[in-house]
Amino acid sequence: MRIGALEAGGTKMVCAIGDESGRIYEQKSIPTVKPEETLPQLLDFFRDKDIEALGIACFGPVDLDENSKTYGYITDTPKEAWVYTDIAGYFSRGLGVPVAFDTDVNGSLLGEVTYGQAKGIGDAVYYTIGTGVGAGVMSSGNLVHGAQHPEVGHMLLRVREDDPLPDGICPYHKGCLEGMTCGPAIEKRWGKKAIELKDDPRVWDLEAYYLAQAMVTTTVMLSPKMIILGGGVMHQEQLFQLIREKTAALLNDYLKNDHVRDMNCYIVPASLHDDQGIMGCLKLGFDAAS
Repeated sequence: MRIGALEAGGTKMVCAIGDESGRIYEQKSIPTVKPEETLPQLLDFFRDKDIEALGIACFGPVDLDENSKTYGYITDTPKEAWVYTDIAGYFSRGLGVPVAFDTDVNGSLLGEVTYGQAKGIGDAVYYTIGTGVGAGVMSSGNLVHGAQHPEVGHMLLRVREDDPLPDGICPYHKGCLEGMTCGPAIEKRWGKKAIELKDDPRVWDLEAYYLAQAMVTTTVMLSPKMIILGGGVMHQEQLFQLIREKTAALLNDYLKNDHVRDMNCYIVPASLHDDQGIMGCLKLGFDAAS
């Protein structure tokens, strides 16, 4: 089956053609500018590809309620040009094929549990730590939506006393996960981009301090069997061991199940070479056509 995949990000849109096995035949990246400029380019990419369905994993917030008048829309996003843009409907009308729609982080999680290291695990969480912070959640094999969808990037944290940026950069909340740990927060706090700070242990000790709090909250609230960390910030591989150590210390041996006991297999990096989002879109599209 030929399936279209669209990983709709706030900086770039990645579109691809693949199949239900996760194989990617063709892939193209298009900058995210205004909808009237970006969407027609995406539609042109898919129009002559003979696809049977399209899976979309989109930045948000988005409306995932299929009974809502604005289902498939980006809603109150900080990207003003995209506020209340009908994404799913645009492609459904333009292509005439089934269209599946979910969050970008749910798409990445679906890619990992379908084709990656979390295959067969029905209770998992995928975090992206990059320009923003978000997480996809799967419980008992189902992607979690709820009243809207999880917005874990805005969980509140305990701020460390020596943090030179104690309020973070989120315009909505002081001391939330996204505002304290995203790439732009690192740059504002230390005056350099994260990639330039690789050898500064202060940077990553503080970053791990905050991310470990998120891991503990995720663990005690959602009880996943695996937490996957992706996104540009997590390309700093030295972070993983710091996060594992700080998470274990905060849990203080409270949980003794086999998953949490082995932190090296519990908090893990993304495994699909940054294609987990596109591969999750292929799975969304396949399910929509089935």
